Amino acid sequence: MKLPNGNPTPPPKSDSPVPATNRPTGEQPSARLDAASARVQLDQLKLANREATLARVAEVISRQSSAGAQLLLDIRGQSLTVQAAIGDTSLETGDWVKVMRAGNELQLMGKLAQAPEAGISRALAQRLPWQQSIDAGLARVLTALTGGARPDSGATGTPLNAPPQPLPQPVRQAIEQLVARLPSSQSLTPGAGTQPGAANQLKQWVEESGLFAESRLARAPEATLPDLKLAIGRIITTLLAQQGDGPDAFNRLTPLPSPELMQAPLQFPNTFPPPPPQSSAEPTVGQMLRLLAGMLNRITVNQLHSQVLSTRTTAEAPTPVSTLLLELPWLNPNNEPRIAQLRIEQERPDSEHQQAGKARATEWRLSLAMDLDEAGPLHFDVSLRQDQVSAQVWAEKQSTLRQVREDLPQLRKSLSDIGLDVVDLECRRGTPQGASTRLEHRLVDTRV
Repeated sequence: MKLPNGNPTPPPKSDSPVPATNRPTGEQPSARLDAASARVQLDQLKLANREATLARVAEVISRQSSAGAQLLLDIRGQSLTVQAAIGDTSLETGDWVKVMRAGNELQLMGKLAQAPEAGISRALAQRLPWQQSIDAGLARVLTALTGGARPDSGATGTPLNAPPQPLPQPVRQAIEQLVARLPSSQSLTPGAGTQPGAANQLKQWVEESGLFAESRLARAPEATLPDLKLAIGRIITTLLAQQGDGPDAFNRLTPLPSPELMQAPLQFPNTFPPPPPQSSAEPTVGQMLRLLAGMLNRITVNQLHSQVLSTRTTAEAPTPVSTLLLELPWLNPNNEPRIAQLRIEQERPDSEHQQAGKARATEWRLSLAMDLDEAGPLHFDVSLRQDQVSAQVWAEKQSTLRQVREDLPQLRKSLSDIGLDVVDLECRRGTPQGASTRLEHRLVDTRV
């Protein structure tokens, strides 16, 4: 029993099964449920006999002999484990199939064409192992800006262990332009958010984070846009040009990854302790290019991860939620790069609520994680629905926790002054549970 192998189009809108090749007469492709609970589970899905619906392969639990498999399906917002005889058909996590109830069985009617999410997941998986943390990468680039870069060992006409050479002026200029756009600690002082123009400044930082680079280029292809991802790209092309290489040479480089991003490539925010400081020795030109390649991959992973989360529907979250994951680099008083990690979610009323005429406002949720030099790790969770706001602040250091609690009344007053109804406002010790996003089989198939 098997589905049409590699069917490139959705199945026809009918209750008749899609013909399978080399199948004995009268035999139907089916996914068998345990007989004792099959009727109960199918009734819970509100699936009538001979009624067809779409299901998503949430997980391929095991592949068995004789072309069978145990699958976890997402059907109408619920999870269902089935034993499926799939023959030669290739079913992977994320595939969509058409199923029909036949008594106490589910018949697999056809496999739909791949959704855009599958392509995004494959692109995401290709870049996961090769991410360089933005702050660590920028720190090494700034080291090269002040101390120069060493020639690559073995380069033509270059002696081994050659001393570092100043970066060419075009490369220095490209780096300085990037650094000049970074927020500094002076712009992040307490109370700065209430100053005129602060909202526009924050909006600018988000727009220039690199998350929207391609979208901005599509709107203004000839413009020189201030954008983190594009600025890194300009450094790369300028550095290659000074080496006498074209852009194609960049594709042959292996990006340099950060160890913590190899352990948990999709954890966001990253709660791993910072790695020990790297050597302050000036990088080689090749190391700089590999660092920059890893930084580009980090931004690209955040872009792709945001797309997957925004299009993903599961039993736990049947309604898609628009999600943005971005990292904003900034400079501390010593001009050392640091990172603020933001997760912004927008949940709109679903179609069922709109059709039923139920009033439900759009909800915005924001999570902000920072590791400050003196205050330590801080995490902010804010929820906004119409004019109602609630917020939780998490701090790991006891001294920081005490300071935040002392400042909560002022925060409540500031929110009230701009017309918001403060529903909940509290501070807790530690980090919030469930604040991270981990790599899981339902998000991306790592076997791709």
